[in-house]
Amino acid sequence: MSLILLAACSGFLTAKSQSADFNGGDFRWKHGPVVQAPASRPDDPCVSVKDPTIVQFNGSWHLFTTIRSEKRSHQIEYSSFREWKDADVAPRHVLTFNPGYFCAPQVFYFTPQKKWYLIHQASDTNRPVSLQPAFSTSERIDDPKSWSKPQFLYDTHPENVKGWIDFWIVCDESTAHLFFTSNNGLMWRAETPLAAFPKGWSKPEVVLRDDVFEASHTYRVRGEKGFLTVIEAQDGGRRYYKAYVADKLAGEWKPLAATKEKSFASLRNVVTSGVPWTESISHGELIRSGFDEHLEIDGSNLQFLFQGVKDVDAKGKPYGRIPWKLGLLESVK
Repeated sequence: MSLILLAACSGFLTAKSQSADFNGGDFRWKHGPVVQAPASRPDDPCVSVKDPTIVQFNGSWHLFTTIRSEKRSHQIEYSSFREWKDADVAPRHVLTFNPGYFCAPQVFYFTPQKKWYLIHQASDTNRPVSLQPAFSTSERIDDPKSWSKPQFLYDTHPENVKGWIDFWIVCDESTAHLFFTSNNGLMWRAETPLAAFPKGWSKPEVVLRDDVFEASHTYRVRGEKGFLTVIEAQDGGRRYYKAYVADKLAGEWKPLAATKEKSFASLRNVVTSGVPWTESISHGELIRSGFDEHLEIDGSNLQFLFQGVKDVDAKGKPYGRIPWKLGLLESVK
């Protein structure tokens, strides 16, 4: 499979970073075998594992995912392992803090409060839009029973938002920023002072309009003043990722690798080092260099944990029946 060289779209990174993976938007990747497949649960057979969020803490990886099962459609699962080769055999724990709908997690340590936060989607059928951004907290990321019951980020639904999905929080030195998409080519942002977090959110505003779909994830690039957002897009039935950059979280987002031909991660710039098992690069999490609220990544050593599936396995199935699995992209220099 040929690799596409991507044209320069932004100059916010230094020459040192550009000579690595940010070489003018020239992202190239390889991936190996499946990292994690759906768990075997005879009492409620698991169909897919998806929407990964992950941090490394105290020598172990801590992975949270959405799982889709026969009986219950949306749950969050936790697993922990020291090496990637053990991800598929590590014990799985379905989180029990919510008996209803919850999914699409994001995990980080909020330093000012010395707490772990799990941002996720929950449901309130009494609101104009039932799907709502929620949070749970814990003082021990490795204890799946320690998470608090969900609370909503907004006390009332923002009047200007008709639909939203895949909530993501990243902080700078004074402010927490909430990003999300609305499945119609828009990315939105809201903010709250760190002292008010996790409440006090502003009215959301549209900050990006493009051919994008969902799962926007935003990161600080280590050693730089810039920020990177990656967003899932669609190419027919397949999913792939685009990338945008900004000088500040409240700033203007500019395309870096944001077309089908010049993507952040797609079949056009990903090769396999083994037997191909996916033709979609969907809802993923860049591997962070830390675990706190700044969501810092190392731009010279990118890894991307994503959900994937082959076309033949997804064909003709409703979304909830698609057998998503997790894989790991590694940047190729």
